[in-house]
Amino acid sequence: MKYNKKSVADADLSEKKVLLRCDFNVPMENGKITDDTRITASLPTIKYILDNNAALVLCSHLGRPKGEVKPELSLKPVAERLSEYLGIEVKMSDDVVGEHASSLASSLAPGQVMLLENLRFRKEEEANDTEFSKKLASYADIFVSDAFGTVHRAHASTVGVAAYLPAYCGFLIDAELKALTKALHNPRRPMVAVLGGAKIADKLGVINNLLDKVDSLLIGLAMSNTFVKALGGSIGNSLVDDSKLTYALEMIEKATRNNVRLVLPDDVQITAAFSPDSPPEPCDAFRVPEDMMALDIGEKTIKSFTDIIKHAGTVFWNGPVGVFEFPAYSAGTRAVAQAMAETEAYTVIGGGDSVAAVHQYGLQDKIDHNATGGGATLEFIEGKELPGISCLLDK
Repeated sequence: MKYNKKSVADADLSEKKVLLRCDFNVPMENGKITDDTRITASLPTIKYILDNNAALVLCSHLGRPKGEVKPELSLKPVAERLSEYLGIEVKMSDDVVGEHASSLASSLAPGQVMLLENLRFRKEEEANDTEFSKKLASYADIFVSDAFGTVHRAHASTVGVAAYLPAYCGFLIDAELKALTKALHNPRRPMVAVLGGAKIADKLGVINNLLDKVDSLLIGLAMSNTFVKALGGSIGNSLVDDSKLTYALEMIEKATRNNVRLVLPDDVQITAAFSPDSPPEPCDAFRVPEDMMALDIGEKTIKSFTDIIKHAGTVFWNGPVGVFEFPAYSAGTRAVAQAMAETEAYTVIGGGDSVAAVHQYGLQDKIDHNATGGGATLEFIEGKELPGISCLLDK
């Protein structure tokens, strides 16, 4: 789908109260934030709203408390970190829609900011409960959505509140929509997609939709096992989705019909056990011994993949092409990341482990767009409607 939504820059914010849905779902250990990338990513929208003489009510989820109050998943450390970045106190409510939150929100003046406690401490959030949505909306005059990683979910804070407030996207979501639209709907040719990750079932619609848009589709290792087995190859003990063998053959046929180059690995790195210490051996991708498993693409495949990427006009990548968490099996993913960094193509990385890999290799600044939401990105690529985007005001 194509979206053309009003952003926070289109809203009259002066002396208004703004409810801003952020993604503060940050990794924590022993009550300490270990990576605040998602917090810093929200700062441009937060500062813009405050600089335009508005009061700001922030909200987010953290983890999966499933409607129960779990102190270890409190957003208090986020409020503290935000206070440091903004140079002003971020008031923290003890609840989400209780007396303390209501009191803080009603007394909030322009230039001041507060953070509601973890939205998912209340089961009504994920249920998109009407009364809960109304209560959240009652804190503000305007709603701004800036948590792209949640827009494929119809929750109270992503969709419900938009029924009661004028709803805009923040700068993060605006950038996501522009980048993904440019890559998918107006790509510079040739258009190349690299799909990795383990489960073909997660990307059924993605593969099908991409075959209508791309010139080349490169299939990473774990997903390629299903294609290789469907074609009669031997994959040994490698991960495979036996329920999708027919689907894999249908996609190969569709690629042929659409004149799309569907590229599977020629060679792989195999080993006897799923362990970082198990030594790799090179092997033909279609001839993996029964007692072995493939954990990375091989040298010939790396050259093939990187050559295609380097000569592309647009590249979209989602999912590592090998078990990059194991150093001995990270060469393929590292090579794809390096090729993405070096190509002159417009490059988009679609969230999750792919973004983690690029950060691990220190190449994130050489990618045109690093998407912040894996699930939302995949559903956008698949052509599905994103409820948390559809509910925002059109331009």
